[in-house]
Amino acid sequence: MARWRPRRTVRVVSRFHDSQERLLVSPRSEEAQRLSRRIEESYTALRRHCVDHSSLLRLGRLLNRLAHRDPGVQESALAELELATQLIRVGTRVGFLPESQARTADLECHLGRDRFFVEVTAMVGSAERRRLPLRGLGDEGEQGKEEGRGVILVRRILARISQKAKQLADYCCPVVLSISIPRADLKGLRQSRREEISLDLKYLSGAVTLLLQTLPHLSAVLIALWDVVPLPAQAATRLANVEFVERTKHQKGYPRVRLLIENPSATAALTEQQGEAFRHLL
Repeated sequence: MARWRPRRTVRVVSRFHDSQERLLVSPRSEEAQRLSRRIEESYTALRRHCVDHSSLLRLGRLLNRLAHRDPGVQESALAELELATQLIRVGTRVGFLPESQARTADLECHLGRDRFFVEVTAMVGSAERRRLPLRGLGDEGEQGKEEGRGVILVRRILARISQKAKQLADYCCPVVLSISIPRADLKGLRQSRREEISLDLKYLSGAVTLLLQTLPHLSAVLIALWDVVPLPAQAATRLANVEFVERTKHQKGYPRVRLLIENPSATAALTEQQGEAFRHLL
């Protein structure tokens, strides 16, 4: 079973001496030290696996992003490192695509003779949005507020998928969009109190499936939610194109929920081997 990092993010500083990189993390807690070791292990594994110049250059820039003060930049870099490491562990050959003015995917992957691309993004909310109250909830009860927060989260996920789909429209191979959501309230400030948000996973799955049918160039969406509370299922039916894994809140080293939603109308669908590899990541 793949291991995942705790949800807390620490600041990482990269220094270069004699062309050998070292990761330095301020030892503020045992959890921070464990996270720093995992980052270093992931980075070392990727350095051994990716030997091309563009991948090594991209890895160096990921280290700089880990030291950034913006939580969104940090979380995006962490998500990219983690997913690349997990893909390697399931037998995928991974390469980092060079950054350019024309927005492209982040990872180029080969599994067997087949190739696919992965775009990785993290949702933490903009600084302006963190200061805005949740509109449209009115003076409802607590349950109504929680349902409203879940619906707002789903709408923001759909908006991010639509936004990212625009930069992935030119690929003819399968393309997977990976979205990591470390805080469901989309408040990136670590000093603020974390608010648990109840989420209807079937509503999220259905909404994403409907959106994907209008985006045939996207093969699948992989979503990791770290602090949601899954609502009990209202019905026993389930979508055939959706796979998800729920974990208890005590398993802090894993996302609370991970979903793989394949596009039933994809122009380039995932092969059976590729689908199995992503389902193994759940």
